Amino acid sequence: MWTYHDARSSRALRLVVIAALWLGVVAACGEEAGPSEPAPPPARASGAAASPPSPRSPPPSSTAVGGGGGAQPVNVYAAAGANQLSPAVRGARQLVYVPNSDSDTVDVIDPATFQVVDHFVTGGTPQHVVPSWDLSTLYVTNNTGNSLTPLDPATGKIKGPNIPVADPYNMYFTPDGKYAVVVAEALQRLDFYDPNTWELRTQVKVDCPGVDHVDFAADDSFFVATCEFSGKLVKVDLRTLSVVGYLVVGGMPQDIKLDPRGELLYVADMMADGLHIIDPVRFQKIGFLATGKGVHGLYPSRDATVMYASNRGEGSISVIDFATRQVRQKWQLPGGGSPDMGGVSADGSVLWLTGRYNSEVYAISTRDGGLLARIKVGPGPHGACVWPQPGRYSLGHTGILR
Repeated sequence: MWTYHDARSSRALRLVVIAALWLGVVAACGEEAGPSEPAPPPARASGAAASPPSPRSPPPSSTAVGGGGGAQPVNVYAAAGANQLSPAVRGARQLVYVPNSDSDTVDVIDPATFQVVDHFVTGGTPQHVVPSWDLSTLYVTNNTGNSLTPLDPATGKIKGPNIPVADPYNMYFTPDGKYAVVVAEALQRLDFYDPNTWELRTQVKVDCPGVDHVDFAADDSFFVATCEFSGKLVKVDLRTLSVVGYLVVGGMPQDIKLDPRGELLYVADMMADGLHIIDPVRFQKIGFLATGKGVHGLYPSRDATVMYASNRGEGSISVIDFATRQVRQKWQLPGGGSPDMGGVSADGSVLWLTGRYNSEVYAISTRDGGLLARIKVGPGPHGACVWPQPGRYSLGHTGILR
């Protein structure tokens, strides 16, 4: 069942442990668990604290009754349209940052020339490059290195010492900017840190091995995380910072994205080769959409009319129509590949994806799916970040901006 899982020794070792844990898990919906007692906070990294984030601007005025349980923005991505760059990213270099999980490095690509222009060492098993909530810093999540490497978007360089945090497979930020949520996959925890001091505030233990990807309700009241090794989703209340339920979907759930109206969640299932469609408020599965073999990453277009799904197991990208909830078309990479994670350019014209098992990055035209470039990078490229991106604030991962 692990046919498409990462071929990294550190993750392979964890699979053995996690599989054993999974066999003991009783799959049930509606289970609950609360936050565990926090461990002593890690020492603050000298010079690593970012300046306090500024208050975010109000949501769009046009509303509809949607998925968060109240009046919702008609388009949750309205502030992240083509070239809607915040003043906070003025001066940021236009670059693509590629964490190479198998060589503990990051390659930096110039999107204008499709050339690697920089390369540096970060920490053990870098998984994702994550924009901070206030858009001032990019963080490389060094999974087995138990650290974050801060990058300066103005220079494209490392801007301070590594920040010690436990098992940062992935990282997100609460919509109010109060917490950085470190997804500690191997520890089965969601750790809430102060993003300015990096002091640990609380921990939420989850009863689902393989927690890895997250997205937030349109009304900011909760988030849902996927657990790839247990076939579950977990819902966390942001007011109480506690688990309020689990949903069994089976397979290997991966990336997760909210639809523009805030009414549905799409969950990529790498084993089922398609997307589970979830009602986030009732926390029920309401449908399934076949996309392609080993589907993994999900990225809305800049106009929020379609979503791109990377089918890692067959070297293709499915284009999903948000209005019809159907696959509009499928783009096949010439010569194959393993499209994984990345993001959409600021103007919406290029989809950037790593080739997880091919040590390469793909630049794909969103106009017709044509391959613009295939760029060689280090081994095991994973969660690449295209920067800058439009939006007022970042919810994390490789760039979920609203």
